[in-house]
Amino acid sequence: MSGDPFVHTALFYQGEREYTSAVTAFVREGLESGDPTAVAVPEANLKLIEAELGDEAARVHLLDMTRAGRNPGRIIPGVLRDFADRHPGDHVRIVGEPIWPGRTTTEYPACVQHEALINHAFSGRAATILCPYDAVRLGPDVLHDAELTHPVLRDGGGGERRSHGYAPDQVVDRHNQPLGEPGAFVSLRFDRTNLAGARGLAAERAIELGFGGDRLDDIRLVIAELGANSLDHGGGSGLIRIWTEAGRLVCEVSDTGHITDPLAGRQPVDAGIAGSRGLLIVNLVSDLVRVHTRAGGTTIRTYFDLPARASMPVMPA
Repeated sequence: MSGDPFVHTALFYQGEREYTSAVTAFVREGLESGDPTAVAVPEANLKLIEAELGDEAARVHLLDMTRAGRNPGRIIPGVLRDFADRHPGDHVRIVGEPIWPGRTTTEYPACVQHEALINHAFSGRAATILCPYDAVRLGPDVLHDAELTHPVLRDGGGGERRSHGYAPDQVVDRHNQPLGEPGAFVSLRFDRTNLAGARGLAAERAIELGFGGDRLDDIRLVIAELGANSLDHGGGSGLIRIWTEAGRLVCEVSDTGHITDPLAGRQPVDAGIAGSRGLLIVNLVSDLVRVHTRAGGTTIRTYFDLPARASMPVMPA
């Protein structure tokens, strides 16, 4: 990391006062330096920062991370790179809080892999990203992972040190695990002759659960993209399985392909390159994406929050 203009820091804070003081100091340093500055944190924390900044908040790009980063796989392309790429040639400063109390155990592996992959996505870029961690309410395993995914560590009082345990690739590999078997599900094996059937199966179940309009179109699009990947890169066929779990519709596609690029689907891509957008689209429109990939097989599991009116019983995981 020596000589790299990119700085990725974990901030371990205790309580609202320490959080607000440390984050606003970081933001004001950026404003004083003329750096384009963004803050993407959960809504309650965003309100604290806005109130503390006062009129200065108008100079900061503000995002509710519970919406913009609902799916951790969306954060690099849809939040961090989206902001940085709008300021080519500038050093950018970003506060990003992808892990907060309330993230579920299903979401967490995708969150920590995201934190690890930021280091690859921004290597060589003129950017400083500060990631706050609630040192009181988050568990010790989460805080330890933050030390592995961030080369620089800072406490709420401003003390800063290098992380001697920094090992982001180790974290990515550790969380690349089989996703576990669902309970009851519907399934269909597909190839080029019946990919439409896979899309139809997902749409039928989604309609039963109350999805409609744009969100139903999103589900169809995700299955179309994952199915096309299976046909083109996953051995020419695949298996789709569909179920409900913890208030979400889950659509899973597995095949015999192997994703070797850990940033696949997490980087902006050239729309003119055929086949380059599938996994990115999946990340941008899903509420959560989990992936397990290895030589000889890949499983991609996508989650969609059920509409509020849905009253179908949730099947156990």
